[in-house]
Amino acid sequence: MTNSQDSKSLSQARYTRFADGYVTSETHASGSDLDRLIAIAQPARHWEALDIATGGGHTALKFAPYVKHVIASDLTPRMLEKARRHIVEVKGIKNVSFQEADAEALPFEADRFDLATCRIAPHHFPDARRFLRECARVLKPDGVLMLQDQLLPDDEPAAQFVDAFERLRDPSHNRAFNETEWTTMCAQAGFELEYSEQYIKRHQFLHWARRQGNDDAKIERLVGMMRQAPPAGREWMDPVDWGSESATFVNRHIIVRGRAM
Repeated sequence: MTNSQDSKSLSQARYTRFADGYVTSETHASGSDLDRLIAIAQPARHWEALDIATGGGHTALKFAPYVKHVIASDLTPRMLEKARRHIVEVKGIKNVSFQEADAEALPFEADRFDLATCRIAPHHFPDARRFLRECARVLKPDGVLMLQDQLLPDDEPAAQFVDAFERLRDPSHNRAFNETEWTTMCAQAGFELEYSEQYIKRHQFLHWARRQGNDDAKIERLVGMMRQAPPAGREWMDPVDWGSESATFVNRHIIVRGRAM
């Protein structure tokens, strides 16, 4: 297997195992970041939309009332089935369909969609640049890309720490990027960057760690790792009450609106 295939297989295995937790996760299911995506995208009722790496389906569910139709896609069949049950059977939404899809090789024809969304997923992708090129390919001219993902600081030691901390908790984490990297990659893929902003999410540490099945020993390693973080990395993640049951920290996201050219 290539490294890319290994990475995708690892993601499929982990998200098959932890699918239920991502459907019910408050971090993924709710939050003002979903409202920000709607406000920034300004979706139209006639739009055909594609949600890439839908996970628990929360972004597809959020956009469904604002567009004509959403295809929720994901690499992991079990994750996709859990999202379908939640959206169709629990929420009763009729204009969302579901399709297994690799974000780096989307099984859709060119110039098909008015909107492509991808929320809190690209850090898992082996080749984020290829993912962006695929988004540009399947979007119509002037189609909109709405992307949200983890953001790294510009300081290199701090960035390496943040990535390593995320990867210790979830080995399927490939890498995140800083704002300049995202801006450059979007432009190279054929997008005009129309808007970007930073968004901060504060997490309850133990819940965040347990959602990926981490045992007490792994949690102790994460606690110790944060205590030894470089100052800029610690400032970026802003741990509070660290080492206690109520410990929290933040991760920072970037939200991007791009226009296909």
